[in-house]
Amino acid sequence: MAWLSKANHTYAVARTASHLAVHALRDDQKRTAALFGGRTGDDTDKFEHLARRRSPHAPAPVLEDAAAWFLGRIEGHTDGGDHVGFLLAPVETGRPGPERPPLLLLSDVLDLMPGRPA
Repeated sequence: MAWLSKANHTYAVARTASHLAVHALRDDQKRTAALFGGRTGDDTDKFEHLARRRSPHAPAPVLEDAAAWFLGRIEGHTDGGDHVGFLLAPVETGRPGPERPPLLLLSDVLDLMPGRPA
């Protein structure tokens, strides 16, 4: 389940998508987290300067240097008030290398200001 705020541009895109990509970032990727969490897609192309690719399974972009990721087919939605949960059935997964790098945790990004109020 991936939860998206109804106030975010990503939610508007996801409402019409068939698949979503979910990424785990390395602990040295706080700038990427700030880009996705602190900017809005209404006025920023968040993927413009990032290495990414398209999956053969769906048009959702996959970040090439994420610690890990999965692409999921949207199977259903759950309204949670100001957020909507997207139930995802994984169709593809990836990890760029065999190592298991330290991950960026919620506690690492608590100081980031959201691009829009949730």
